[in-house]
Amino acid sequence: MKLSQFNIKIPQELYAQRPPYFRDECRLMVLHRKTGAIEHKKFNDLLGYFNEGDHFIFNDTKVFPARYVASKENTGAIIDVFLQRELNEELHYWDVIVEPARKIRIGNKLFFGDDNTIFAEVINNTNSRGRTIRFLTDQNHDEFKQTLYKLGKMPLPKYITREADEQDIKDYQTIFADKEGAIATPSAGLHFTPLVLKKMEFLGIEKDFITSHIGLCNFRDIEVEDLTKFKMESDELFIDQHIVDVVEQMHDEKRNLLAVGIDVLRGLEHVVGTDGHIKSFKGWTNKFMFPPYNFTTANALLTNFFPSCSIYQIITCAFGGYEETMNAYHEAIKEQYGFGDYGDALLIVD
Repeated sequence: MKLSQFNIKIPQELYAQRPPYFRDECRLMVLHRKTGAIEHKKFNDLLGYFNEGDHFIFNDTKVFPARYVASKENTGAIIDVFLQRELNEELHYWDVIVEPARKIRIGNKLFFGDDNTIFAEVINNTNSRGRTIRFLTDQNHDEFKQTLYKLGKMPLPKYITREADEQDIKDYQTIFADKEGAIATPSAGLHFTPLVLKKMEFLGIEKDFITSHIGLCNFRDIEVEDLTKFKMESDELFIDQHIVDVVEQMHDEKRNLLAVGIDVLRGLEHVVGTDGHIKSFKGWTNKFMFPPYNFTTANALLTNFFPSCSIYQIITCAFGGYEETMNAYHEAIKEQYGFGDYGDALLIVD
């Protein structure tokens, strides 16, 4: 398929700038992918589509404050620094993206904070905007990260047009965030509250977790028309043997398995072997799916509505069916659903 086939005009005002006060009170569109039928519900109606013994799989990654403003040594030029991942705890090496990149070269020093108490040296170029930097500090690893994170902001996507603030520290994190490493939130998980989890327990709906540290892919635009030529950024992925057993059990018992988020769906599909079975995994994935694609793990997907021609919109179309999902997007625009990480939810079921 071609990128232009996913182009939809989404009004900017539909991109939610804040989440609902109560996370589980957002709207929920339900798409029945076999028939294309659409229902308009509230998120609290979600559990009505599942039965005792069904299983939800979440992503327990934790977002860290990744956006920083630094000044360049000597010139004082303001540089935007986006932390990607920590490379070495002992030496304080980090992969970062810098803007404007043309001003930053190997050997340059960058100063962080109003009093310049944190500074780093650029030690390598990784790509056109990418750099490896070394923070110069006498603090141990944990103390330094606490100091550094106080200066950072949550990495909100560009369609949220305001600056990140203190409220986003809580809002841009799921209630089960545990393992730090993501620079974008697993947005489908944002809708869940302790009350919803308690209702799941009461109804006998089980839950488990994989860890997928969502990386730069959430911020990248697709720049090729032919989707077969697109290469995704890699995310770090952890799937243990228990998840393998759960997936096999759901298939054997013909029960529903819900992937809570595109990141979970990608992770599960990445570990499908040539024999159709999945395996435990620890490593990196750049799995990308576009229509038509034969999914063999989850038979239901909970996600949000994402920007036109984005990676997550295209993967949603692969799962829900191209025509059916594009129709759902047009319906969401017509009915004024909230788009983006803080927006409303889309449930795709058979």
